[in-house]
Amino acid sequence: MILLLLNLAAAVALLLWSVRLVRTGIERGFSGALRTGVRRASERSTTAAASGVVAALMMQSSTAVAMLVAGFVAASTLPTVSGLIVILGADLGSSLVARILVSPISAITPVLFILGAGLFLKGRSRRIKQAGRVAMGIALVLTSLTMIRVATAPLQDSPVVGLIITYLSEDLISAFVIGAVLAWAMHSSVATVLMVVTLAGEGLLQAPVAAALVLGANLGGAAIPVLLTTSAAHAARQVMFGNLLLRGGGSVFALLALMIWTDAVGFLGGTAAAQAINLHVLFNAVLLLLCVPLTGMALTAVSLAFPEATTAKPRRISALDESAMNDPERALACAAREVLVMGEQVHAMLAPALGLFRNWDDDVLDQMREREDEIDRMHFEVKLYIARLQEGLLTEEQARRAMDIATIANNLEDAGDQIWVNLSEMARRMHKDGLSFSDAGWRELSDFHDQVLSNVQLGLNVLMTGDADSAVQLVEEKDRAREAEQRLQAHHLDRLRHGNTASIETSNQHQETIRALKHINTAFAYVAYPIAEETGAMLSSRLAGSASRGS
Repeated sequence: MILLLLNLAAAVALLLWSVRLVRTGIERGFSGALRTGVRRASERSTTAAASGVVAALMMQSSTAVAMLVAGFVAASTLPTVSGLIVILGADLGSSLVARILVSPISAITPVLFILGAGLFLKGRSRRIKQAGRVAMGIALVLTSLTMIRVATAPLQDSPVVGLIITYLSEDLISAFVIGAVLAWAMHSSVATVLMVVTLAGEGLLQAPVAAALVLGANLGGAAIPVLLTTSAAHAARQVMFGNLLLRGGGSVFALLALMIWTDAVGFLGGTAAAQAINLHVLFNAVLLLLCVPLTGMALTAVSLAFPEATTAKPRRISALDESAMNDPERALACAAREVLVMGEQVHAMLAPALGLFRNWDDDVLDQMREREDEIDRMHFEVKLYIARLQEGLLTEEQARRAMDIATIANNLEDAGDQIWVNLSEMARRMHKDGLSFSDAGWRELSDFHDQVLSNVQLGLNVLMTGDADSAVQLVEEKDRAREAEQRLQAHHLDRLRHGNTASIETSNQHQETIRALKHINTAFAYVAYPIAEETGAMLSSRLAGSASRGS
């Protein structure tokens, strides 16, 4: 029995890891295009749901799409209603992912392994390599499902398992709760549903029990983004609670219907496995159709139940430990932690900055002012801390790291100034004068802002982990940002030539906004250079050329 449980646990672990492998492949190779596509499509309610479905199909996760939406809503580049519709579409998309993966496609597993390995090992571009990662991840998902079938085969004749199944068939509420807890614990409703359907296919779960577990997984899947956004902006949390209200509430109503009409699932397929997976798809499809008109009311109910709290924040305790001055390694780690917090503060300023150009908010401006003051204070204290540390005996490596930290702090402080002095001031002037960007200009600025915001997040990851691959990717993204800036400037000049009135009235602001965003991107890209140089990645001709061109 111990060996059996060990094999089952290993199969579930492989399932979780392989689902994550697919998602990271999409995020690393195609996140920019995916983010832009989702945000653009979500500007209209008619296409918002479709964008959520497509994004979930690609990322194999409605939670990942929800976190993407949370960032857009927090940055005021996506209305809350549209964001909620996107997530409802993503819920349907993730159910379609599960439906595809439990289809009889295991025969293509060897092809996926060969294709994935070939693309990842031999591919020259990052996207080709990440496409190989995705193919490998899908192959591993199919392999893990086979492992679950093999591991659970001996359980079919187990009397203990029989007693558990009998009990759950008489207590569907317990099965529902177990499904919700499993989805929350695994942080993946897709993985939970795949496991339940596989167990049902092996005859270990009766149809009503499997159906209750699947409905519970929908509740657990809706709860995951709520937990992951506890410290996010109030608007983003509203959207996640709205999804929990609709999807979670819908799963409870569906459970009640299942308990009343237990045999109704028989119409969804000839086997317990088919009935469970078809119920999962049908539930999310019906939920999307019925709840899209209710998104506004759901968000209103959430805002009434969870009003935005306005509490004074206590002063943050600095990471610059004075007692570490006699231990250079520890002191450098303290300085690096403080610089990381600086970067997070800049990111928090940048996210809502562009939204001020269309929706002026004095509260947002006050928060930005507080963050800018905090960044200036941290920058000053980091400089003094590094200067005092350099008065002691440092090795050559420690001295180099100290200078890198000081330079990164300078760049982050400059990025904060760009947001506060340039972006917020331009937004203030445009609001005062009643000006607005042209539709085409605003769309391009939103795309570029999102691209820079994504690179800022990548820069923070590099600063925290020191990962060489991510550092190389950040340097490459700096080149793409420069190319995007040149392309956007050319598009703006073309609109001026055609006499676009809105473009003419806001020409200076449009160009200055692009330059400020590019400057912020460059400031965070510097984080990658010390790591890329140390690992030798900067020796490649393309990256070396990027470094020599500077900003």
